[in-house]
Amino acid sequence: MIPIRNIYHMLTYYFETLDSDGYHDMAGERFDNTADLFAAIMIRGLLRLAKQGLRNEYRRTTEPLMTVRGRIDMVQSMRPRNAISKRLVCEYDVFCNDTDMNRIIKSATILLTHADIRPDRNRQLHRLLDCFSDVSTVDLRQVDWRFRFDRNNQTYRMLLGICWFIAKGLLPGPGTGAPRLMNFLDDKRMSHLYEKFILSYYQHEYPQATTTSAYIDWDVIADDPWLPVMHSDVCMTYAGRILLLDAKYYSHTMQQRFGKETLHSSNLYQIFTYVKNKASKEHLGNAVSGLLLYAKNDDGIVLGSEYTMGGNLIAARTLDLNLPFPQIVSQLDDIANRYLRLSKSSAH
Repeated sequence: MIPIRNIYHMLTYYFETLDSDGYHDMAGERFDNTADLFAAIMIRGLLRLAKQGLRNEYRRTTEPLMTVRGRIDMVQSMRPRNAISKRLVCEYDVFCNDTDMNRIIKSATILLTHADIRPDRNRQLHRLLDCFSDVSTVDLRQVDWRFRFDRNNQTYRMLLGICWFIAKGLLPGPGTGAPRLMNFLDDKRMSHLYEKFILSYYQHEYPQATTTSAYIDWDVIADDPWLPVMHSDVCMTYAGRILLLDAKYYSHTMQQRFGKETLHSSNLYQIFTYVKNKASKEHLGNAVSGLLLYAKNDDGIVLGSEYTMGGNLIAARTLDLNLPFPQIVSQLDDIANRYLRLSKSSAH
């Protein structure tokens, strides 16, 4: 199991806000599980929101009133119950903090108070919930997570990101009871974090390289709607060289075929296809390399394989997330140096 402290460091790259003032002291704290870690992050974010004030938005409200406010809904107003009471059904906008973002944060915070977290954090969360007294709750399993963020609501971006992890970690409650929160991230959520961490690490630590999560075009004469989309987790470009990296977080690093352990064939075919189409489409020849980067798991397999396929370098490596974080960083830096001849000294 990946140390909770390493998950915290991965989150600091995913959410840059965690690397700012108010969060630095978390690096030295002890966390019993990921729910406890999320509670600590939420506390600091909620303290910041309490100081700034919750974000307000205009929300459309419809209700029967004795006096006109906003637009009159004539159809509803003519219904017998409203006509007899001599009320007009009005639609109007209210500027309030009962927004979608605040509802999600409140609902996730309530869930955390029922999780296996330290008692002192539980008490802090309960106190901070007082700031949301005018905010309603929402079923986190039904949330549309597509939000737009700007420089003024980066705290919300980070908090909603943590809320997403909380929502995706919900387990069905016993019978028809309320859902419960897992104490640790499952493989699907860890895979998401793993991919985003690697992308964010290279973007942050190697600013001279152009690093994106990129779509790759097929090198075909005519477009065909039936061709599948090619999308690389990381596309890193520096000094005429390109590295296409796909991050893989699997419970089993290798596949079993005919009693023999091999690389996952679909992964190898995929990265080979990415590299050859990228190189051919943009006339880059052997300047394009591909890397399958597997998170090392309990099977203990360590990969460091490299192949020259059709003139291009294709590699498969493991990244050991159980090591102290400086050693994880060292592994990532070695990749940048090996495949792009890029070092941190040249990147800053």
